[in-house]
Amino acid sequence: MGTHITADYRPSDDEPFMNPQQLAYFRRKLERWRKEILDEANETLRSLQQDTAQVPDIADRASTETERALELRTRDRQRKLISKIDAALRRIEDGTYGYCEETGEPISLKRLEARPVATLSIEAQERHERRERLYRDD
Repeated sequence: MGTHITADYRPSDDEPFMNPQQLAYFRRKLERWRKEILDEANETLRSLQQDTAQVPDIADRASTETERALELRTRDRQRKLISKIDAALRRIEDGTYGYCEETGEPISLKRLEARPVATLSIEAQERHERRERLYRDD
């Protein structure tokens, strides 16, 4: 899809939902987000490879290990986010992006702007979260 959009374009409720400009806008947003995450992950890898020196002080070593563990957990969450971004990009390609997986209704542009990987409308997401709380083992 080679639709060109200007840098200042923002989707609006005044235009047809998921028209070529909106799809191009969200594709660009998702691709940039994906690239940022991958760049950060590569930077983390470089940093971890360079920080292999043993720290003699046990408190400093513990602090370093804690920071590494936190960084790796963050990267793991971002790895999962990458798969959601990839799924959203596939939905753009197959024409289902922007529509609730549960109801088929459009997901609001405001929600997609805030969470471009959203698969449920706000109402469906709230129902899902209520069910989750109801059936969650405490």
